[in-house]
Amino acid sequence: MTQMYSTGLGIPQDDRWQQLVERAHARAASLAATLQTDDLLPHSMLDADFVPSAQLNVELFFGSLASGRELSKVDTQPLVERALRLIRDGMSLEEVLANYRIGTAFLWSQCVPTLEPDEYSLLPELGLRLTNYLNVVTAHIATVVVEDSRQPRWDMLARQGEIAADLLAGREVTGWTGAPDIPIAESFLVAAVRLREPAPGALTTLRNRLGLLSGTFLYRDKGGWIALVPLHLVDESDSAAGLASRIGLPSKTIRPEYWIGVAVAPTHADIPRSYAEARTVAETARALSRPETICTRRHMMFEYSVAAGGTTLPSLAALLDPLTDHPTLLETLDAFIDAEFNHAAAAQALFIHRNTITYRLSRIAEITGYDPLVPTGVSTLMAARVALRIVTHDPRTH
Repeated sequence: MTQMYSTGLGIPQDDRWQQLVERAHARAASLAATLQTDDLLPHSMLDADFVPSAQLNVELFFGSLASGRELSKVDTQPLVERALRLIRDGMSLEEVLANYRIGTAFLWSQCVPTLEPDEYSLLPELGLRLTNYLNVVTAHIATVVVEDSRQPRWDMLARQGEIAADLLAGREVTGWTGAPDIPIAESFLVAAVRLREPAPGALTTLRNRLGLLSGTFLYRDKGGWIALVPLHLVDESDSAAGLASRIGLPSKTIRPEYWIGVAVAPTHADIPRSYAEARTVAETARALSRPETICTRRHMMFEYSVAAGGTTLPSLAALLDPLTDHPTLLETLDAFIDAEFNHAAAAQALFIHRNTITYRLSRIAEITGYDPLVPTGVSTLMAARVALRIVTHDPRTH
């Protein structure tokens, strides 16, 4: 990182540039591992296994700054291959390139605070270098994607995507003139994938496992990924266990990286309904941090019934608004429900006396109007608790 170059902007070739590059590089590298929690980043960047890509971008950009050399196609090949894989998986080129624009803006916002007052004259050069880096990388990506799109397999991928979209929307699947026939199963497992914060490569591995199941159609929707997996006889008795076995995943983990909601569609006409069910299951499991990686409605009948309420969720969650200023009471309600209404177990979980639990429950009844010690009251509070977790859930902070 000691080689210097002429900036073309009249900037002296002194140690200031090298020191700036070193400080900004260190700051960016330390941030790259935690970018998934920043509000500036769209969810699609997390969906794209963003962290390793961010780390690679940081190393390439600051390497080019230090050397003064424009990146070649060989240098950017790892980034290009990652982008191409995402596009083949269903992400649009527009979204891939937009993510680079947003990521570059974030990198700029982190570099500027590293400047000392006597280094402000370096800002134009830093901005020019970052802009050139963005232009080079996006040009290499766009070029390779255009070349790849001319390959015959793209017709097959595009056809599979259209079939999946038609099936999920309940439309009749129409043929393409001159396109190869693609077999379509009569019955499917509809699997909706929703993310927490998957480890680098975890989502790609999952998509590959699903995609290798014969006759499966993959589709990228707004919240994550959908797989239409041909139904096997073994799936009918326990669809979650059947899918887990077929893709080699454990049914439960200590802290799942993602959740897969599964519903059975016996016929094509059932697919839209099963799609809605699978989405609701996956999103509810994520909001509640369920231990099951693969879930069905049967795993959470009560919670699913609440989540399926749709427009009623905010008003149901609002029943707990009176407890907003009483976090201790909310904590007690959670512990009481989690302990299956056992006073002693709830007291033990909170390290307080049993009588304190009784007192706090009476206060909850006074404040909310719903008594957690009677069936109708506690069932209402349980439903409100589920609704509150769903409507306030941010997948990046759980």
